[in-house]
Amino acid sequence: MIAWLRVRSRGGRVILRMEDLDHPRDKPGAATQAVDTLRWLGFDWDEEYIQNERREIYREALGTLVAKGLAYPCVCSRRDVEAAQSAPHNGDQLRYPGTCRGRFTSWNEALTAKGATPCWRFRTPHDSRVEFHDAFAGNFQQDVWESLGDFPLARDVDGAGYTLAVVVDDAAMDVTEVVRGDDLLAATPAQILVQQALGLPTPEYCHVPLVVGPDGRRLAKRHGDTRIDSYRREGMKPEEIVGRIAATCGWAKNGERISLRNLLPRFDMSTIPHTPVTPGNWWDRRESNPEPTV
Repeated sequence: MIAWLRVRSRGGRVILRMEDLDHPRDKPGAATQAVDTLRWLGFDWDEEYIQNERREIYREALGTLVAKGLAYPCVCSRRDVEAAQSAPHNGDQLRYPGTCRGRFTSWNEALTAKGATPCWRFRTPHDSRVEFHDAFAGNFQQDVWESLGDFPLARDVDGAGYTLAVVVDDAAMDVTEVVRGDDLLAATPAQILVQQALGLPTPEYCHVPLVVGPDGRRLAKRHGDTRIDSYRREGMKPEEIVGRIAATCGWAKNGERISLRNLLPRFDMSTIPHTPVTPGNWWDRRESNPEPTV
């Protein structure tokens, strides 16, 4: 919602991009349902892309990095990477110290040696401190080598993972600003390194806080069914859901119903909290006396 309002309030172009490369267990029809739900809520967009249909351009970008000596095959398992940690890590951000650097001359050699599918890793420079200014989070810097080491780019011989695909797509689609959750703030410096390696421009970034459950973790199945579609099936109107989300940003009163487009005059980044949003009774299914639709 923040991304859509930020772009539409400035007359910009909105892109819907289905990032479906790293989710082999997605249920059939889930993508169609997600798009339908977005339209039901009032979202629109100017262009639409599906990453699974764009594999050729990711393959070309990966080939460029391999030719430059900036990508190499790795046969280490997650357990191997965990065992190589020299310090505690948070979540999925494991540091890879470059164990397979220079170990294999080709993907096929790595495949034969392990007997399992290798992955491609980016050869991170040891002097890899990246600094950038985030439109919401402010100045951010990270030494990618010290934090992540050689991070993964793809998990098959000519495929692509999230980091490589979004870098290639942002450039190909002339994206000038990326608005997303701040769980990806620490992943941005690695993307900037890939941009620089491929000679691609770096867009502006705007990372905003996540909505989290009472335990401080981002909403998931463990918090019950908090999917928008489940509220829709129970009879909630789009204006009620949009209003609830808007209230967490300071753009609506609690219980107020409002359409997405009617939020445009109220859009103000300065009222968004800089801490994770705990919605409290967000998943209480209906309020008894909500205010009328605006």
